[in-house]
Amino acid sequence: MQSVKERILALKKEKNAVILAHNYTSPEVQDIADYVGDSLGLSQKAAATDADIIVFCGVSFMGETAKILSPSKKVLLPEPEAKCAMAAMCSAEQIRQVKERYPDATVVAYVNTAAETKTAVDYCCTSANALNVVKQIPNDRILFVPDSNLGRYVKEQSGKDIILWNGFCPVHQCVTVRQVEELKKAHPGAEVVAHPECRLEVLNNADFIGSTEAILRYCQKSACMEFIVLTESGMGHRLEGACPGKRFYFTAQSLCMTMKMISLESILECMEKETGEIVLDREVIEKAYLPVKRMTDILG
Repeated sequence: MQSVKERILALKKEKNAVILAHNYTSPEVQDIADYVGDSLGLSQKAAATDADIIVFCGVSFMGETAKILSPSKKVLLPEPEAKCAMAAMCSAEQIRQVKERYPDATVVAYVNTAAETKTAVDYCCTSANALNVVKQIPNDRILFVPDSNLGRYVKEQSGKDIILWNGFCPVHQCVTVRQVEELKKAHPGAEVVAHPECRLEVLNNADFIGSTEAILRYCQKSACMEFIVLTESGMGHRLEGACPGKRFYFTAQSLCMTMKMISLESILECMEKETGEIVLDREVIEKAYLPVKRMTDILG
């Protein structure tokens, strides 16, 4: 009798599917994926393949982004109810209402937003390129949604007049300076690397600040053998694989239970029955694609 893993691999070949897994998913999910990475990077990789089906092991906005970039492909979510708390903190209607108060502001949305939300913004950005995008926008007044922590970091670095939204990632919001100090005391030789979704006072204690991909590259290149990593703990599996012999420490609370909903069993079921399909109106796809395209255009 075939194992769950063997059945998934057989179905992948039979249905010409590609499996994507976000860095925050469980190790066994990452291990069966064709590509592991951050949300936009995965969607771009999927768009470049000739796969007919994209199985996106991540939260719902990630599947929507994949559909925006690959409208002709079938995008499936193993766990359709795996929804990002931060993405839910910002709707298209809320943005339109706030824009009435700040008509002169350019709206920049973190890619961690729903497709419908993207239809109401001017530019998208990622944690890797947010500072770059904001710096290159001619307007000095920016409404940044939904992550106030990433927005505050960009504000500090760019010097622009950035209006912050009251949103956050619960996992990164829960990282405290005290937790970092305790980890530093326990591992005095470790370097501190942090995701910019953390609060500013936490970032001020970091040796390096960057996206998950930037953190990976930094840890690979660093001569240091120990790291305190201030992001979701699922990243540890990828870091350990990419940096043999190095050690990584996370805060006890750095766990996104939504990402951990996805299992090999839910991947198998979704591939067998083709459930959890992302369905978006063509108008939403076209409107949501514009701010993503403006982001890539501005970065050349």
